[in-house]
Amino acid sequence: MPVQYLNKKSLSNFIKTKAKQLGFFDCGISKVEYLAQDAETMEDWLSHGYQGEMSYLEKNKDKRYNPQLLVENSKSVISVLYNYFPEKEINKTNNYRISKYTYGIDYHYIIKHKLSKLLALIEEKTGKSNARIFVDSAPVLDRAWAKKSGLGFIGKNTLLINKKAGSFFFIGHIIIDLELSYEKNIDPKNYCGTCTKCIDACPTNAIKDNYVDARSCISYLTIEYNGELPLNLKGKFNNWIFGCDICQDVCPWNRFASPHNEPLFEPNSNLQEMTITQWNDMDKPQFNKLFKTSAVKRTGFNGLKRNILFLND
Repeated sequence: MPVQYLNKKSLSNFIKTKAKQLGFFDCGISKVEYLAQDAETMEDWLSHGYQGEMSYLEKNKDKRYNPQLLVENSKSVISVLYNYFPEKEINKTNNYRISKYTYGIDYHYIIKHKLSKLLALIEEKTGKSNARIFVDSAPVLDRAWAKKSGLGFIGKNTLLINKKAGSFFFIGHIIIDLELSYEKNIDPKNYCGTCTKCIDACPTNAIKDNYVDARSCISYLTIEYNGELPLNLKGKFNNWIFGCDICQDVCPWNRFASPHNEPLFEPNSNLQEMTITQWNDMDKPQFNKLFKTSAVKRTGFNGLKRNILFLND
């Protein structure tokens, strides 16, 4: 017989404690409900065409705004943050740049594994539940749920910002049919204030009106976009060939960022020692070997070579 906790609060505290023991920076819990305001915001974003060619964002909208359509009879969203801020960046001299989140093993595997452990611990106490784990892989408004769970606010660069440690976090969720104790008195305030550092620093002017226009976002263009890169942005990529961290690097809240303690996020020695010449000369077997377990494989060899050629032509 599973141990039954006396109340929702004790079970919720148990979940948060175990989440932190598993290495998550923080954990918050919110009540499943239709995200009316976030739905309105996203529909406005889509109406501007800011999604570029990410047509999947125009699908499964009902599920995106209402988790009960993803997990039947779901009552709670357990949201977690996992730190990926590196102690030391890959060498910038005579080198191209890739986003910090790609330095090590693909985060999807690591966070899903840890969330699976957390769910197993919950079910040891409650018995089998109806639940699903989500890590950037389904129609879920990750940042909206993290905000609703009290894990941060949405900055002008549209990223979730935690006031204790900045924005270099992966977000994951367990949507579950358990009724739990929910965060109260969530502060709705945006703590960017009058700061516009992210807007000013973006070399392609992708941040506008509290939205990011993917069509001019370096991260989108170097990862998601499959076409020819826009000639009007030539010379503005600042050596980024996969992703971009500029709007996070300049954010004052990231002065609070602390290095992660996840060994699997550490870059291998071959990646640390790469030079521009080696990137330029890389062939497909080398790409496959270097990025076998990395998120960089998402863009594929041809996509990465396209990005490199765009910087050099």
